[in-house]
Amino acid sequence: MIAFVRTDSTNQDFIDLVKLLDKDLAVRDGEEHSFYAQFNKIDLIENVVVAYENEKAVGCGAFKYFDDLTAEIKRMYVLETARGKKVASKVLIELEAWAKEMAFNKTILETGIRQPEAIGLYGKMGYAIIPNYGQYEGVENSVCFEKAL
Repeated sequence: MIAFVRTDSTNQDFIDLVKLLDKDLAVRDGEEHSFYAQFNKIDLIENVVVAYENEKAVGCGAFKYFDDLTAEIKRMYVLETARGKKVASKVLIELEAWAKEMAFNKTILETGIRQPEAIGLYGKMGYAIIPNYGQYEGVENSVCFEKAL
């Protein structure tokens, strides 16, 4: 069974999972990794969900304020050994519920075209592709999504 903890970016399990995420993204993003990394700092993220299976951290995700109505989903990751168990879907559902509790009515996010698993997940979870927003405008390797809560 998967259990969830709502926390912030000082949570050591979250920090450890994000290090693994960043390692994976460095390979996938190649030369563009430093561009994306500048937007993925975790030091100021107040809304983090860590998923645990048998008391071991197996996945995470977060959201941050984008505007008064919109939360931006960030730092989604699941350990390879826990994939295929719907951990990412459950983390996303928990993040969406928390954002809704905080009076956000929409979530947005960005992922890369080199992350087909993420693109598939967001499509299955009801996210629609939108024009790239903010710092991702004009970035060919980015795909942006949104979902009404």
